[in-house]
Amino acid sequence: MMYARFASVYDELMSDIPYGAYISLLETAVGPIGNKKILDVACGTGILSVLLAERGADVTGIDLSEEMLDIARRRLEDRRLSAVFLHQAMQDLDAGTGFDAAIIPIDSLNYLESEHDVSRTFQGIHKALKPGGTLLFDVHSTFKTDILFPEGPFTYDSPGISYIWETEPGAEMHSVHSELAFFVKGDDGRYDRFDEVHYQRTFPIMTYAELLEKAGFSIERIFADWEEEAPEEESERVFFQVRK
Repeated sequence: MMYARFASVYDELMSDIPYGAYISLLETAVGPIGNKKILDVACGTGILSVLLAERGADVTGIDLSEEMLDIARRRLEDRRLSAVFLHQAMQDLDAGTGFDAAIIPIDSLNYLESEHDVSRTFQGIHKALKPGGTLLFDVHSTFKTDILFPEGPFTYDSPGISYIWETEPGAEMHSVHSELAFFVKGDDGRYDRFDEVHYQRTFPIMTYAELLEKAGFSIERIFADWEEEAPEEESERVFFQVRK
């Protein structure tokens, strides 16, 4: 199952992601997050959920991977923080209502392969938010899926983990098929190999905008690459801030 063993190496591989910047972006959108009810969609191992809970937010996280949720729960417990974690697919969201904000961080939405599932996700989040609530998310740009990803293979090497990441265009437009071979060093010094296959797809900015508006959202701003600037031709990560 996707992410079953990936969960054990996920945190190291995501160590360069500026999660603090995501908090800043959310605070720009909704103000101080203390006591706000926040939905962390595709929360993974709970890195962002911890940062939110540390600031006093009432956090609910959902993820498709039980293995990642187990790590998230331990992470919260170790810090004596609390959050609710639910095993759910984002397109089948059922986490309650009355949320002040929702986030879908770090291109997680790109794991949905159809416009239909993206639309269902937006509709579910719209239902979960209170009137005036905010959704913040990011996706791969079409430039990244169409131009940058095919430049693989990519490699990573650290004292405990190495991988070879091979990519090729997917069957659908603006999609990428990835095969990853991981080598994880054990206590005995020997490396254990496991393999993962991932498929991601993105859509043009206007497609996301149309699906958001169809779900009932008003678009407040679209920007790129952690900056306040509008997306350009070679932008890699596109952010959307929208309101119910």
